[in-house]
Amino acid sequence: MSFTTGQKVRVKLDWPETRGPCHIRTPHYLRGEAGVVKRHLGDFPNPEDLAFARPAASRPLYHVAFDQGAVWHHGLKGNGGTCDELLVEIYEHWLEPI
Repeated sequence: MSFTTGQKVRVKLDWPETRGPCHIRTPHYLRGEAGVVKRHLGDFPNPEDLAFARPAASRPLYHVAFDQGAVWHHGLKGNGGTCDELLVEIYEHWLEPI
């Protein structure tokens, strides 16, 4: 699956670290959060495999923007203005369309 600029996506709510040793490049605080694809950055070897010296297939990497207020929804104060966003690099296999 390929995502396009402007497409709404959600970071998969998955916790592979509960199934055994792993390396995860996707921030845990973004799992389950909705964002918007800003751009495709290219295809790169999957760092989750490279970390264990396994063969690493190339996977699409995207810039995905998240509303900062929605991500930090835990009632914390001083977490940015209403137009602030987080821009994060996330591999395609962690994303699902909304």
